[in-house]
Amino acid sequence: MAARPMLYTSGTTGTPEGVYTGVLDECDAEALLSEERDLWGFAPDDVHLVASPLHHSAPLRFAGGTLLAGGSVLLPGRFEAGAFAAAIAEHQPTTAFVVPAHLQRLAALGDLPSMASFRCLVHAGSVCPESLKRRWLGLVPDGALWEFYGSTEGQFAVCAPGEWLDRPGTVGRARLGRALSIDNDGMIWCRTPSHARFEYWRDPARTASAWRGDAFTVGDLGRLDEHGHLFLDGRRDDLVVTGGVNVYPLEVERALLTHPDVREAAVFDADDEQWGQRVCAAVAGRADRGVDGEALQAWMRGHVAPHKVPKEIVVVDAIPVSSMGKVRRSQLAQALGL
Repeated sequence: MAARPMLYTSGTTGTPEGVYTGVLDECDAEALLSEERDLWGFAPDDVHLVASPLHHSAPLRFAGGTLLAGGSVLLPGRFEAGAFAAAIAEHQPTTAFVVPAHLQRLAALGDLPSMASFRCLVHAGSVCPESLKRRWLGLVPDGALWEFYGSTEGQFAVCAPGEWLDRPGTVGRARLGRALSIDNDGMIWCRTPSHARFEYWRDPARTASAWRGDAFTVGDLGRLDEHGHLFLDGRRDDLVVTGGVNVYPLEVERALLTHPDVREAAVFDADDEQWGQRVCAAVAGRADRGVDGEALQAWMRGHVAPHKVPKEIVVVDAIPVSSMGKVRRSQLAQALGL
C-alpha cells in the first residue's frame, strides 16, 4: 500500500493548515526523491543530527533522506543548546537542519565544540541576521553552511555559502525545476514540477487563492535581482497598518538587530485606539550587556522612518518561539500583555 504523510503548516500567522500532496505515481515519487538526494548529497556514511520535531516538513525530509540513503539519524530530543552541542561533540554529525533561533542559542553558549565534522549545516525557517550568519560561516568548514527558502507547502530557493557572501541577504535562486516571479504587489510566486503540487486539506477556496496555473504563493513578499537571486521583504500577513501607513516587521527587525546590544528581536502589532495598530517590539539583549528599551527606541529614530519606530519595546530573556523555532507574531501582544 502506498502512502504519504500530510503535514501541517506551523500556524505562525493563524491556524495550522493541512497540506495534502496526494500519493505520487512512481515517476513523480522518483523525481521527488532524486531532487532531495541530488541537492543535499545524502550518503550511507552521513550522520544526521535532528534539531526540530519530525512532524514538521523540513526535519522529516532531511531525516528521511538520510535514512533512505543508508545513513544514521540522531534524535537528541527537544532542542536545548547545551545538549545539542554535546551531541555534536560526541557523535560528530555530518549534517543537520536548524533554524536561526537554534544558531542564536548555540552561539550564546560561548564555548562550542568543533564543527569540523559538518559537510552540510542547513538553515531555514526565518531570516538569519547577517552578523549571526557570518559568525557561523566562520565556525563550520568552508562550503558547509547552506540556506534554503521554503515552506510546508513547497520549496522555492536554495543558497550556497558563496552565493550569500557575494550577495549578503539573499536566500538564493530557484531550486532545480522551479521558476520564481514577483507580482505587482511584491508577492513571490513559484512555478513547480508536477511532484510538488499540493492542496490545502478540505479548503478548496484557500487552495484556489494559492495557485495561478502551475505557480503557487504562500503570501511572502520579496525582490529578484538581475541574476535571479531572491531577497525577502516579509509576509503580507505580518503587515502592520499604523495610521494608514504600512510597516513590514522584517525591515524593523533588521534595523534592531544591527544594534550591538540586541541578540534577538521580534516586531508585531498591538491594537491602538488612535492608530488602529501600533508597532511594538520584543527584544532580548546580549548576555554580557543587556539592553535598555528606552535607549533602544531613541536609537531607532536614527535608523528607520518615524512611523516604523516601535512605540513600545519590551525587553525579554528570550523571544517566545514555536517548537520549530519560529516566532508567532500574532500571539506576542497577548503574551506580553500589550
